[in-house]
Formats: sequence, structure tokens, C-alpha cells
Amino acid sequence: MSARLVSLFLALLLAGCASTPKPLPPGDVLANFALTLQGTRYRYGGTTPEGFDCSGLVFYAHQKLGLTVPRTSREQAKEAEKVKRRKLERGDLVFFKIDSRKVDHVGIYIGDHRFVHAPGEGKAVTIDSLDDEFYDENYSSAGRYWDRLPH
Repeated sequence: MSARLVSLFLALLLAGCASTPKPLPPGDVLANFALTLQGTRYRYGGTTPEGFDCSGLVFYAHQKLGLTVPRTSREQAKEAEKVKRRKLERGDLVFFKIDSRKVDHVGIYIGDHRFVHAPGEGKAVTIDSLDDEFYDENYSSAGRYWDRLPH
């Protein structure tokens, strides 16, 4: 009888351990949150779910994780921890030079060469690919803020 009790106790103990989910890394939390904002309308200067511009989306998503980032894409690029393109992780920021010689667009990397961003007037928050010719040609750099959170 005691062998059965020991077996039952061990089974319950292991089940309890298995049911405790491991917390997601902060970059995954950021990427997953950004994905929930798909479809939000574009609004120049927007930093709320009422409407986002590209850097407003980044600003808002980081704020929800308790991180303060600069408000503009140029400043976000300047102050982020630099990340090589081949070392991108979910939650990293990808920066572009589209209409300027300086960074003027940003998105949140979600993995598999894809990123979430607020592309511009008349377009909602969406997913695009870094492999798309337009984004590949205008890619500038990548950076990270989520690493400043405790793991």
C-alpha cells in the first residue's frame, strides 16, 4: 500500500511541475503583444489603440511591458542596443530609411523574417517581410530594448 501512495505522490508532484507554465522571454511577450494590435488604424502621431504611427506602436508596446523608449523612430534607433540582422530575435526593432537618409520607419520583429508595423496613412497595423524587396532595400539597422527587463 505504501508503494502506491509513493507512486501517487510522485505522479501528483510531477503533474504539478508540468502544469506550471514557464514564463515567456520578454522579447516573445513584446512580439505577441504587437501581434494583437494588427488591424489598428494608422494615425500620424498616434500612440494608443485609437491609432498608431510606426514609432507610436513601438512606444505603446514597450510601455505595456514597463519599458520607456524614445518617441520617434530615429531616436529609438539611436538609443537601442544594436543587433545584427542575422541575430534578430522576437521583439527586436527593425529600422528603415524610406523617405530620408536617416531612420524614418520602425517595426517589431516577430520571427521568420517578419515584422509588425504601422505602414502609413490609409493602412492598418500589419505584418510584412524583411525579404520583401522594398523593405530589404530600405533596411537600415536593428535594435533591442526588451533586454533591459528582468528575465
